[in-house]
Amino acid sequence: MIVGVPREIKQDEYRVALIPVGAEELTNAGHTVLIERGAGLGSGIPDELYAENGAEIVASAEEVFARSDMVIKVKEPQPVEWALLKPGQMLFTYFHFAADEDLTRGVLETGATAIAYETLEGRGGQLPLLTPMSEVAGRMSIQEGAKYLERPQLGRGILLGGVPGVSPAHIVILGGGVVGKNAAQIAAGFQADVVILDINVDRLRYLEDIMPANVNTLYSDQHNIRSELALADLVIGAVLIPGARAPLLVPESALKMMKPGAVLIDVAVDQGGCVETSRPTTHSDPTFVVDGVVHYCVANMPGAVGRTSTYALCNVTLPYALKLANLGLEAACAQDHGLYTAVNIHRGQVTNGPVAETFGFEFSELLAS
Repeated sequence: MIVGVPREIKQDEYRVALIPVGAEELTNAGHTVLIERGAGLGSGIPDELYAENGAEIVASAEEVFARSDMVIKVKEPQPVEWALLKPGQMLFTYFHFAADEDLTRGVLETGATAIAYETLEGRGGQLPLLTPMSEVAGRMSIQEGAKYLERPQLGRGILLGGVPGVSPAHIVILGGGVVGKNAAQIAAGFQADVVILDINVDRLRYLEDIMPANVNTLYSDQHNIRSELALADLVIGAVLIPGARAPLLVPESALKMMKPGAVLIDVAVDQGGCVETSRPTTHSDPTFVVDGVVHYCVANMPGAVGRTSTYALCNVTLPYALKLANLGLEAACAQDHGLYTAVNIHRGQVTNGPVAETFGFEFSELLAS
């Protein structure tokens, strides 16, 4: 099989979908690996290192897409890339279709097969290809929150840990999953006052057991959310429904009860956001202010730390890419149920239930035809 890796073109995206050891593994298995020139530079990986490990360096994304049976990316294809996709071609990447109907329709029309990192389920129901980037985003959310709480960034002028005689920041984390857990751990290290809200009581018990004394838990209902928003200096939106749009937890009306200069970090923005006033931003222009509340809504937060994120991502994606290359789509999905759950679009049909429900598309069982 010919496996292609184009350079990422989403704004401020510095990750790459394959590291040199991946090129070596694939070529040793008898496959051809195409790397677009410069694809790894944002992660500190020169073309020469790919070439030394068996990859062929090609001049353009057009050549990568034209020659490849499977294209591996990091972020969803941009509109200029939709036209490069071919019927029957596999595209293995993050898609987050439920947040973008235009993207969903665009990929459907190509006839390509969309295999989404974010819906691939592990044996225990976990999301192994989403987890490392959720870990990065959770940890980044606190360092970004700390920066935008500074007064020159229009924040409240709050130091997360406070100082002796002055209270620390009050941080509210909506969602106790991977993002929320990692955010809480970093915030706790800053000696902030932290509260995690979640609807899963068993998860809250677990978090209560492992977190230090400055992290508390609350059941997530509208009364508790409103009470915590009024106290918050920093709010982290960290909720996820796999494959579906993020639930709306912070309506626009709630901003009026928040402190002027408070900061909202909506990590869920790539799934539509859990804050009504959220809209995707970029690392180049990351924030905007609504009703005095600073919103940070960068949809590819891990892209800013490309070196760390690339290696963390490729550690978990490579085994699945190898399986797809070695077996082909149908045999790989038959052997590994996780890959079956990752296929969101196939042969012009939506094969993921939450995506179909979000936009009112017909749902088709994978490989039913």
